[in-house]
Amino acid sequence: MKAPKNLEKYIPHYDAEKFRRKLRRTVRRLGAKAVYYALILFYALQDPQISKKDKGIIIGALGYFLLPFDLVPDFLPAIGFTDDIAALGLAIYKVWNCITPLVKSQAEAKVYEWFGDVDQSDLIL
Repeated sequence: MKAPKNLEKYIPHYDAEKFRRKLRRTVRRLGAKAVYYALILFYALQDPQISKKDKGIIIGALGYFLLPFDLVPDFLPAIGFTDDIAALGLAIYKVWNCITPLVKSQAEAKVYEWFGDVDQSDLIL
């Protein structure tokens, strides 16, 4: 599945509280790696060292994640989140050089809290 081209156009759809609620609601269906991607972006957004350009990419990807009806509607079994995961992955790829070890460790800690024992190799990007 392809990610949407211009993530920044989804900025208006981002809301931190809606993101938290959706992630908690869909955590099991998404799986540990996708949740890890989303959490890396969420925590990176809170890092004051991230540039405005990179924050725009992150907010756009998280905004796209929040849309229930996008390229592939989220309610479809097995494939509903493929486009969302692609958008999160594209954003991670674009801002990876700005992701700090602290952001990674915050995301990892939350994944372990929600999923329990996760194989570290499952979280490698």
